[in-house]
Amino acid sequence: MLLTAQNLKKRYDGGATAVDVLTGVDFQMGQGELIGIYGASGSGKSTLLHILGGLDQATDGEVEFEGQKLKSMCESDLARFRNQSIGFVFQFYHLLPEFSALENVMIPCLIGGMRKKEAKQKALKAIEEVSLTHRAHHRPREMSGGEQQRVALARAAVMQPKLILADEPTGNLDRQTGEHVFDYLLELNRSDGIAMLIVSHNHELLDQLPRKLLLRDGKLHDLQK
Repeated sequence: MLLTAQNLKKRYDGGATAVDVLTGVDFQMGQGELIGIYGASGSGKSTLLHILGGLDQATDGEVEFEGQKLKSMCESDLARFRNQSIGFVFQFYHLLPEFSALENVMIPCLIGGMRKKEAKQKALKAIEEVSLTHRAHHRPREMSGGEQQRVALARAAVMQPKLILADEPTGNLDRQTGEHVFDYLLELNRSDGIAMLIVSHNHELLDQLPRKLLLRDGKLHDLQK
């Protein structure tokens, strides 16, 4: 099993009040699996992805990646895990504006200790896979929203992670551009065998996926049952 969550709970304390966002999430995901998660705004979808990817910690419960508990990792091990095993795609791209598309995609490689020449080669290949070779030396402000999101996909995939966590990857795009970006995600799954966990409000897109879950009342519900 690639990823397992057991009884995940997340509480945010706000002085006199506390908000329980996750109330007992159980979840399993296999190698190369493609899963979509629906949920109303504020239901905790982003919180769940952040916990599964090691960006945040649950109040209670366990996350295991290939049998290793994330809670047992020190900060440096967690950073290495996120760099080598997880790719993140966000709604608002999070590209560094002062760097070109190529340089943005090279960053995970350089953080991982790769030499600059090798990092550049890998980044160029990743950019080619999302059909943006002609934009490699453009900065984010010189690209459309769809192009920026494709650069973000290339950055997420450049280290050949075992899992990509995509949080509303088409939410800031028009319908047609969003469909194209979604197709690139599916192609990365097919061609590279990268497991995908995709959160979206777009039922039409997620209905294309073989497995769909609903996050409601702090728990995940399998829509196939």
